[in-house]
Amino acid sequence: MCRTKSGLARAARHRYLGRMNDISPIPTPEKPANSPERARKPDWIRVKAPTSKGYNETRQLMRSKGLATVCEEAACPNIGECWTKKHATVMILGDVCTRACAFCNVKTGMPRKVDVNEPQNLADACAEMGLEHIVITSVDRDDLPDGGASQFVKVIQALRRTTPDTTIEILTPDFRNKHERAVEMIVAARPDVYNHNLETVPRLYPTIRPGARYYASLRLLESVKKLDPSIFTKSGIMLGLGEERLEVHQVMDDMRSADIDFLTMGQYLQPTPKHAKVMEFVTPAAFNAYAAIARAKGFLQVASSPLTRSSYHAGKDFAEMKAARDAKLAKAAARV
Repeated sequence: MCRTKSGLARAARHRYLGRMNDISPIPTPEKPANSPERARKPDWIRVKAPTSKGYNETRQLMRSKGLATVCEEAACPNIGECWTKKHATVMILGDVCTRACAFCNVKTGMPRKVDVNEPQNLADACAEMGLEHIVITSVDRDDLPDGGASQFVKVIQALRRTTPDTTIEILTPDFRNKHERAVEMIVAARPDVYNHNLETVPRLYPTIRPGARYYASLRLLESVKKLDPSIFTKSGIMLGLGEERLEVHQVMDDMRSADIDFLTMGQYLQPTPKHAKVMEFVTPAAFNAYAAIARAKGFLQVASSPLTRSSYHAGKDFAEMKAARDAKLAKAAARV
């Protein structure tokens, strides 16, 4: 079925607005008695502080190469497990973001000059760690003419030269007002997975992700598939920010309309008292229920749990997603 360039956005917006009357208002949660700032975490969301030898080795390697990681900057709860296994999500273009999203712990301000040695340093670290799959993300760089897209391209090229067998997953910002050219550049470099997170439901964008636009992010992901259908696309949302169940289902439908392959869902955790508060700790059973619905809607891969993050178990998930697509294509060929 043919669509105009803005057809997806209009259709998704009409569907969303049409269902808003069925969504009950969000009740104002009571402030927890034991903490005026942050709710106490339930047992299923708690993790131990990292102390392993592998964790320290990964930390030292990142320091020696002058690399930043979203694992540290975003205070990821899985850092101990991932770094022990020598898995890390490298954050390029520095550690200072030009935006100030209400959920994110990355520093906001004026970023430093782009490091020309960063692509090769990252590739060298990948080779030293022996990574089969690597995830590269970045801060928002609204100060750069291309939003930092050319640095993603240089990183992909350096990895292809240095560790040609490593599969590459990128998690990009939205490249506000310049995403068409930015996406064209990156897709031409052919990463294996293109990830861009929607983060939350559209109703919460003004308070949670004020510098971004929900439908612009959908169009970005849709454009990746139009430019190169062989590249896997991926996106994720956080739960516990005050979203309603039907709103989450609508986001799933919008993602499938954009032909997104992989959906991740995890619990939002408040980094500091200054950030958006946790409105609800979603139970593991609820995450499982969302996962079942997502699979029924046709996603090739779904990761849904309180501790799920975009790059958590990314290598294993990529292998499973690739196998699922191969099986789907084989089944279609058999029918023909």
